[in-house]
Amino acid sequence: MAISLNSGSAGRGSRRGRRQHSARLMSEINVTPFVDVMLVLLIIFMVAAPLLTVGVPIDLPETRAAALNSDTQPITISIRDNGDIYVQETQIPIEEVVPKLEAIAQTGYNERIYIRGDQNADYGTIMRVMGRINQAGFKNLGLVTLQEKDG
Repeated sequence: MAISLNSGSAGRGSRRGRRQHSARLMSEINVTPFVDVMLVLLIIFMVAAPLLTVGVPIDLPETRAAALNSDTQPITISIRDNGDIYVQETQIPIEEVVPKLEAIAQTGYNERIYIRGDQNADYGTIMRVMGRINQAGFKNLGLVTLQEKDG
């Protein structure tokens, strides 16, 4: 066993010093809860991001073409199997496709436009829409398909 050889007043003074030291506020930031919250948010956004696509239900055809890399959000035109035409999520008649595109195109005629045609949609309707867009001066058009499943 150990025996303290300090005098009584020195012992009390040192205890008092320890109390004052422990009562001082800590000026360091604990980042562990912050990192935990950020990781949870990252996981939530990674799961939710694929669900944030254009909301018009289309049964896309499948191809073996490679996926395009895109940094910006393109304008999407959807053509349903019954002939309805949507720019983003707004249904419009075919006569209003070009004026609507000109109004929302941020980079002018260089805007990237994706055309999503239902695999049961009339080919002529898809070509009429593409022809009008091309005739208006938009040259950066793309057709959206699903990757073909091997098997």
